[in-house]
Amino acid sequence: MQELEFRKIKKIDRNNEDIRRATFSNAEYYAIVLYMRDYTARKKHKLDDKTFRLRMLVRLWILVAVNSGLRSGEQRQLSWRDVDIEKYEISGKSHSLARIRIRPEITKVRLSRMFLCRGGNYFESWKKIQPPKSIDDLIFSLDGETEFPNRTLTAHFHKIVAGAGVADAKARGIVPYSLRHFMISQRVQSGLSYSDVADMCGTSSTQVENTYNHLSDGRHLTNAVATYKRTADGLIIPLLS
Repeated sequence: MQELEFRKIKKIDRNNEDIRRATFSNAEYYAIVLYMRDYTARKKHKLDDKTFRLRMLVRLWILVAVNSGLRSGEQRQLSWRDVDIEKYEISGKSHSLARIRIRPEITKVRLSRMFLCRGGNYFESWKKIQPPKSIDDLIFSLDGETEFPNRTLTAHFHKIVAGAGVADAKARGIVPYSLRHFMISQRVQSGLSYSDVADMCGTSSTQVENTYNHLSDGRHLTNAVATYKRTADGLIIPLLS
């Protein structure tokens, strides 16, 4: 009897350098934000209506993706029914937040979720450019009915990344999904718990920890030299050196 040969499953690398390379540094992301303003400068580039709307959609897609951590498929299928814009006053500053509801049929994990994220103003900006005919209209669409083509999004995404001067983007594997990597890594580095990030992004806390924990050298350094710690009941106590 012939012996079956099974492919060995690669163990998750908790020090995943590939994920670090496949996303952006803070400086690269800020360069992208600045370049997108030029990319959508209508008068400067004499953009016709169609080109302007297309570029603005891509720009707002990127900004929403970075603030929400949505998967591309989830974002592509969002309708206006799925998003509410809420205004909050925090520390004397007004914030426009988006309450996003993910229906089970539009996500690969087939589980619904709801979360609040920054970037409500980006949805408002797109609504001004293309007012929806009904709450069932797709948001990221040029007609409200047709999903924005992934090929078109990817082509403009790479133009923006190149224009922003992101080095070795192709070799590093920079793709639209890198926006989700960036969002998750930023939230982890900000000190949010793995479970909080997981709930927002529709994945497991174990997956977030395994993939992103060792990407944050700065956080590890802060932990290493901390002189205070917070106890389980919320008290902050000094550490002895």
